Amino acid sequence: MTSSLAESGAAAGPGFHPVIVGSDIGVYGLTRSFHEQFGLRTTVVAFAEPGPIAHSQLIDTVLSGTAPDEIVSTLERVATDRRAAGHREPLLLQSNMDWVVRILAHHRAVLETAGYVLPYADVDLIDRICDKAEFSAVCAELGIPTPATVIQDFATAADDGWRPAPVDFAYPVIAKPASSADYHDARFAGKKKIYEIASPGELEELWTALRGAGFRGRFLVQEMIPGDDTQMRSVTTYSDTSGRVTLRCSAQVLLEERTPAARGNPSAMIVEPIDEILDAAQRICEHTGWRGFANFDVKLDPRDGVFKFFEQNPRIGRNNYYVTAGGQNPTEVLVDDVIRRQQRERVTAQHEVLYAVVPHRMLRRYVLDDGLRARVVGLMRTGRSVHPLRYAADASPRRRLYILTALVNHVRKYRRYYPMSALKANYAAAQQAAAARPAGGRRNR
Repeated sequence: MTSSLAESGAAAGPGFHPVIVGSDIGVYGLTRSFHEQFGLRTTVVAFAEPGPIAHSQLIDTVLSGTAPDEIVSTLERVATDRRAAGHREPLLLQSNMDWVVRILAHHRAVLETAGYVLPYADVDLIDRICDKAEFSAVCAELGIPTPATVIQDFATAADDGWRPAPVDFAYPVIAKPASSADYHDARFAGKKKIYEIASPGELEELWTALRGAGFRGRFLVQEMIPGDDTQMRSVTTYSDTSGRVTLRCSAQVLLEERTPAARGNPSAMIVEPIDEILDAAQRICEHTGWRGFANFDVKLDPRDGVFKFFEQNPRIGRNNYYVTAGGQNPTEVLVDDVIRRQQRERVTAQHEVLYAVVPHRMLRRYVLDDGLRARVVGLMRTGRSVHPLRYAADASPRRRLYILTALVNHVRKYRRYYPMSALKANYAAAQQAAAARPAGGRRNR
């Protein structure tokens, strides 16, 4: 599926050292991509050493606190230590967490002085586009569909006369922070990444909790598009230093995480080129002058057959290894741009492959559409499937045990948070919505 050590990198030396801030499965996926392409170990600045990165032969872990000054000072120390050891190559900095990217961008001058290369947009653009309300406005400018949305601003929520904006579409609805970075430090009972709100009373309870916690950002209330996880799509792009999109990858989601902390993260996808959403994502990036990686969440609305964009994240995604599995290693595109200063032609991942971090047996049960399940089973049987943590070059007994344990835990989590009864209800809702669509209505892949 993927290349081993790149001959060009091996011959001339890579000319950089990768440093990633974070510690989840996405950090390991990106580390693996760097290793496959360049044969490099990666320094990971982590806030803990959880299973995805623990006991890895590819990673040198440096622990850090989570406060902005702690992260920046740890990165400065990493740079100083490498110089003291005689290393002079640039440090290529990455993270797959929105709030960390925002910190890095805000401290760009300090970090660049320390020797880091930061392949990110400027901080004002990051703050703008990563606000889901602002992203919806950009999509409106370009005529790219988004769900119906009400924006709730908490800036004056401390005032006695503050009242939330009315919601004029049907329940249930989805509520989520406009900016995950603004929401990161909010502390209150029952905090979630995304909320499924069944009634006006539930929404009022959420507003009360946010107001009491001192949250002063913005929340979005969006119509709930019917359907199970197979209606979702994921898009990853890379925009080079001239603002051109040079890498594109898309996938049909099969299943998403359901635990409160990870809600909405794909746990299984089929990588395939979906031109309509790839083109739309490229238009967004090139319209705004984006730089670096971006990750988009999209859903196919069965009521009208239209793909609707939810958000743009300012970094490579948690499940970034699906790009490498699809035949385009993102680290190669990144390094050619910001290290080698080579202008590339645009590439799109074309390999159809199953990316899954859940057990195959469970996934077969959770894909209810007969045709889609047949595709999934076919990819499994022909060996066109990947798990980002299963890497032959990093397969110690402790890592193999962790992967097995994680697979078992996924079964337990889905039984608790997404039982088959809920899945079947979501699937039936999509079927009913599609059946009610007027004859000749638009249909997308």
